[in-house]
Amino acid sequence: MASIARWMRKGGKAVRLLMPGPSTLRYVARIRRAGLFDPVHYQAQIAGLNWLCRAFPMRHYVLWGERMGLEPHPDFSPGAYLGLNPDVAEAGLPPLHHFLTLGRGEGRGTRAQPVESLPPIRTTIPRFDPRRPRARFAIHLHLYYPDLWPEFSERLDRLDLSFDLYVTLTWRGPETEWLADIIREAHPRAQVFPVANRGRDILPFLRLLNAGAFDGYEAICKLHGKKSPHRDDGDAWRRHLVDGVLPGKALWTSLSAFLADEDAALWVADGQRYSVRKWWGSNRARTDALLRRVELDRSDTDFDFPAGSMYWMKPLLLGMIRALDLTEDLFEPESGQTDGTLAHAFERAIGALAKAAGQEVRQTSELGRAVAPVLRTPRYVSAFYLPQFHPVPENDAWWGPGYTEWRAVVEAVSAFPGHLQPARPADLGFYDLRLTETMAAQAGLARGAGIDAFCVYHYWFGGRRLLDEPMNRLLARPDLDFPFYLCWANESWRRNWDGLSGEILREQDYAPGFEEALVRSTLPYMADRRYQRPDGRTPRFVIYRPEDMPAPVQNVARMRRAWREAGVGSVELGAVSFHVGGSSDVPENLFDFWIEMPPHGLVDDSAYLFGGSAGNLLGEAGPAPGFAGLIYDYPAVARRSLDKGYRAGLPEKTIAGIMPSWDNSARRRARAHIARGANPATFRSWLRDLQRERLAQSYRGELFINAWNEWGEKAMLEPSRTFGHLYLDILAESTGQASCKPEVAVHG
Repeated sequence: MASIARWMRKGGKAVRLLMPGPSTLRYVARIRRAGLFDPVHYQAQIAGLNWLCRAFPMRHYVLWGERMGLEPHPDFSPGAYLGLNPDVAEAGLPPLHHFLTLGRGEGRGTRAQPVESLPPIRTTIPRFDPRRPRARFAIHLHLYYPDLWPEFSERLDRLDLSFDLYVTLTWRGPETEWLADIIREAHPRAQVFPVANRGRDILPFLRLLNAGAFDGYEAICKLHGKKSPHRDDGDAWRRHLVDGVLPGKALWTSLSAFLADEDAALWVADGQRYSVRKWWGSNRARTDALLRRVELDRSDTDFDFPAGSMYWMKPLLLGMIRALDLTEDLFEPESGQTDGTLAHAFERAIGALAKAAGQEVRQTSELGRAVAPVLRTPRYVSAFYLPQFHPVPENDAWWGPGYTEWRAVVEAVSAFPGHLQPARPADLGFYDLRLTETMAAQAGLARGAGIDAFCVYHYWFGGRRLLDEPMNRLLARPDLDFPFYLCWANESWRRNWDGLSGEILREQDYAPGFEEALVRSTLPYMADRRYQRPDGRTPRFVIYRPEDMPAPVQNVARMRRAWREAGVGSVELGAVSFHVGGSSDVPENLFDFWIEMPPHGLVDDSAYLFGGSAGNLLGEAGPAPGFAGLIYDYPAVARRSLDKGYRAGLPEKTIAGIMPSWDNSARRRARAHIARGANPATFRSWLRDLQRERLAQSYRGELFINAWNEWGEKAMLEPSRTFGHLYLDILAESTGQASCKPEVAVHG
């Protein structure tokens, strides 16, 4: 019986070989047209192949040989192709069929490339002095192949552009030292660094970026010595990529057009802007993981990315890349991979970062053709300002000796993969606002970004002031430029810091006569020359929660009368359009204007990613068990702020508001409310949409930002360790201050 079964199996194979199905015949025809089948090479791999199989070797390969890992041609290894392209293996696709239909056009490798055995080196990149002389532009060149230096040297010598040159060289021992000397002789100001062979051209670039080498430049050009041995046209491709971004004498014209195009993040050679939908390769999962490092999700919609890894890029994208915090240990050792590495995922991720900012990849022939959008510049910009970063006896009693909010900020913990907590300050450090010079430094940063005034919280509780020492010290220093006006933060303080429930620490009691007493507390500030009058005549004052006052109409009338009787005259009185109703109704016309204060009132159920009616939409990227807070989508909040239905519900005289981010993990821990996806890129996208669609209807064309330094709720514009100055740079772009930045020292 066993012999009969073997005979039947052999007979079945013969039938399949002689009478294959239509799909097999189509596959065979495709292989024949491609010319990628060598019968001699194929048959030599199978000892004792019977005469029938030798008569139809291509059919044998399609039916059985490919699954056996046999090579149809010396230049194609099915096993190597699957190893180099995990997405093909995961999908269960025939490797040669995938290569002929997709992989060849994508430039995928067909055989594992030999990896040179190079001597080890400990890569060291120094920190760069931000005060050093710099040109306006920098070029980074990474060379794996030393023999390509003459080609790049000749190209650099022909540029009609002053630039700083940074070169990284894959370490090969003494010959690398020799090449470094040659480069320095040709370019005396060039900075040359030997690096280990890891992370292709991407990790050397990131080493320089993370060390601050590219800070302060208007644009960076990234080049590398590409040979692409897995492609027949490797040299021609390299020259095309370089020609596209360094077009000889036309460079300055093209570069000027790139810089003038605010919606261009990257400039690549023609033909090098790829759609990710067609060119995912085996990089989808790793790209997702990269983007989660700045709380972004890969969009299901299409986006473009720069192929070939040679391009010009601007500071915003550089800053977002730096925020990814990619280090050497994340990059795979080199083993000849042609796809599926962190470097390949990085190539795609930067396209997603550009899209998140509302920017695009431009090709050389497109430069100068984009139509600039019509964007309204805000006429006056305010930002909420918190004066509580200093110790006071009350906080000592409530939270422990020496307590300031910085303690909560640094103790915040990450709740989900990629959650950017804790937040840490950069330039100004963990400051104490009793040092008035810190306030002057804050004002300088704000002024450079186009902020006209800080709206400072005024903590007044029935005659009792709290956290007032910074502002009182400011009054004693009239020489410091700190434009401000006050916002009465009139909600009671509670132990769980949410303003809505919990043990009361300091109650707002609204005793009879509180209006006149409150006004008296404001007079020293309104008398200061720095107190703001946005209309040029009338001092401004804001009430945070007018709904909490016992009789808002009468209370406001008494305040206005008290200011007039004190000699101040009329006061431009505003209120925050809050999301939680208080105990009293407030007529819309009671105030001269209202302030939109995201996220209050802007988060609806459709924005929730975790904790809403739909539960957990984040899947494995969601928070750990025990998290009982809410996570919502920052871009969804931004979109809602533009919704006509939402806007129709706002008071007529409302100042359009925006928040850089929102995440009160520092205060509420596992019950935090978090705007996931808040970063400088998405902030820029929201801000430009406001300029395009909202500022024309905003009260007097103003913009209000929540906030300057609300670190406990991660709503801050101040420089941070994660994003540096990016928020301020973006705001400067929208206010017209970007062109007014102090010039760096230049040479050349």
